[in-house]
Amino acid sequence: MMKKSALKYLALPLCILLLLAGCGGSGGKTADSDKKGASAKKDELRIAISANPPSLDAQIANSNITAQVGYHIFEPLFAMDENFEPQAVLADSYEVSKDGKEYTIKLLKGVKFHNGKEMTADDVVASLNRWVKDSQKASTLIGGSKFEKVDDYTVKMTANEAASDIITVLANPIMFAAIYPVEVVEEAGEKGISEYIGTGPYKLTKWKQDQFIQLDKFDDYKVRENATTGLAGKKTAATKTLTFEIVTDASTRIAGAKNGQYDIVEEIPQDNYEELEKASNLKLDVTKGGTLNLFLNTTVGIMEKQEMRQAILAALNMDDILLASYGNKKLYEVNPGWFDPEDKQWGSDAGKEYYNQNDSEKSKELLKKAGYNNEKLVMVTTQDYPEMYNATLVVQEQLKKVGINAEVESYDFSTFMEHRADPNQNSMFITSNAYNVFPIQLTVLDKTWAGMDRPEVTDGIKAMRFADSQEDAKAAWDDLQGYIYEYGGATVLGHFTGVNTVSNNVNGYEYMRFPIFWNATVSK
Repeated sequence: MMKKSALKYLALPLCILLLLAGCGGSGGKTADSDKKGASAKKDELRIAISANPPSLDAQIANSNITAQVGYHIFEPLFAMDENFEPQAVLADSYEVSKDGKEYTIKLLKGVKFHNGKEMTADDVVASLNRWVKDSQKASTLIGGSKFEKVDDYTVKMTANEAASDIITVLANPIMFAAIYPVEVVEEAGEKGISEYIGTGPYKLTKWKQDQFIQLDKFDDYKVRENATTGLAGKKTAATKTLTFEIVTDASTRIAGAKNGQYDIVEEIPQDNYEELEKASNLKLDVTKGGTLNLFLNTTVGIMEKQEMRQAILAALNMDDILLASYGNKKLYEVNPGWFDPEDKQWGSDAGKEYYNQNDSEKSKELLKKAGYNNEKLVMVTTQDYPEMYNATLVVQEQLKKVGINAEVESYDFSTFMEHRADPNQNSMFITSNAYNVFPIQLTVLDKTWAGMDRPEVTDGIKAMRFADSQEDAKAAWDDLQGYIYEYGGATVLGHFTGVNTVSNNVNGYEYMRFPIFWNATVSK
């Protein structure tokens, strides 16, 4: 018999589920312009982004910008609605066996890939078996699960173990379960797929590295009329062309926002917030978005020693780090939780005794216990994300003050991603991570992420997924967050508020984990 789960409120009943939720429409946070006098619409929406995606392989690239662009090109079987509940996208219905381990999923018929081929079970099986194996998030949670073809429009998933959050895992928005043509999957190499062919409302037409990504409307896209909201919402491809312009220099992005060169500008430095708030041609999309985090390598050299990692945590002054990163105290919060402090279910201050210590004497004592002998610690970063770069410089300064030989290596975003993924090329790194809905989605819990492949983490995840009540799940998360701090594997530096600019001429812009443009238009 299946155990009850604290996440049971996420899953639809374990029976045949006809996923026919209400009429379609846009969901999530939407910025609408005044339609009075609005006339012709432009054929192109120009979006300035701060970094080149390391890849557009949405299954394996652990990057918000990959997911954001990827969601316009590819689609999963299920995606999150505006209430962060999983809804059907390429699935039509599903049923679950009595033992909770077999999911029989009916597929939508008549779905076309961008190459004109119809999507069938062969494509879904190949895509999802690869995803389960190669996606960090999928392998951590449902590794060992298998997908099989039943017929051309039906697949069966045999889960590694019964859990009521399986559909939620399939709907996870980062490193998501994108469906590719079977031939694309079969030709994928170690670095990912080489052809970006999906079923989404837009198809990739040009990608000039470090300059721009151009997506054009897929004319054969079949709009799902019973789509719900958010990432599972109706996708109309309202503007013919989406051009993501890669503009790493923040001052250039800001100037382009003010003079109308770009319709939407992402990753606005927070110290420009007040200036842009006064711009008459712009709206600001201000979103309390997530946490700025420091991840410590726990697997190589002196960093293997817990006392060394604890010495680093003891030295940190989060107030100074966050002020340097965001510039405006209104736009950040000092708090140790990996979730929004206002999140009643998952907000937690467990491990707070290891947070924001600013205790140089304690740090020096721990360095002695660790046997630290001036070994060089490499901090990798990227100037493509100023908040990450600025935070890295302040952390370096704080570590040097207690006698740690910390060296900063800065790269473009794609190279930074490569270095942070290799424990032999970094001692620590800082990233900003958007809020998740459930702990199982946190990057810090991925087995291959920053050396956190620990039995305590695996046991903690199971304790949450199979808890008998929400209270028990909350207690399990408190224990796990506390363990992360005690082990010294990572620390939250603080919580940030993200700022994007949106032209007053833009209508239908949405935000849910990242900006969504499939229903956006811009007036001439």
